[in-house]
Amino acid sequence: MDMTWGNFQAIVQLSAGLNVAILSFVDISLPAIQERRKVFAKARQELEIHRKNPHKRTDAEKADHAENVGDIDRRLFDLWRETAAFELVEDSLMRLTGVSGFIGAVLSLTLLWYSALHYDEKIYLTGQLLTAASFLSLAAAFIINWITATRAAKYTQRCNCLRQEMGKRL
Repeated sequence: MDMTWGNFQAIVQLSAGLNVAILSFVDISLPAIQERRKVFAKARQELEIHRKNPHKRTDAEKADHAENVGDIDRRLFDLWRETAAFELVEDSLMRLTGVSGFIGAVLSLTLLWYSALHYDEKIYLTGQLLTAASFLSLAAAFIINWITATRAAKYTQRCNCLRQEMGKRL
């Protein structure tokens, strides 16, 4: 028996629903991105507070303190430079998620409309491939956001470790 659009419509409906939901995938990585930016700003503020530490009295204490502040400052700057390069990629990935979500949503909604009009007609390989493509856009957007969130979280963790070391050393 040939597969009809009616038999395939439940799959198309699932694709349509998931692809419309894809537009909210930005919410997966956005909190991690915001947290990373907030942690870096806080680390900079804390370093400036430590830089002006009035409790160091002797020249040796001041020199040792200045050296430690300089070391933390260099490491924080290197980490910031590494994340600054990632921010450009991050912004591109966020746009790519939106584009793939929009394309997938339009494709799946169009397929849903087409399947309703041609319910009893045979579905050809082209229709099945277009439905698969709409699912792939969903997977692509999810993977892109997961990668973005994971990398942002790793940078946040590294910055927090540096902040802890700053608290101990300074």
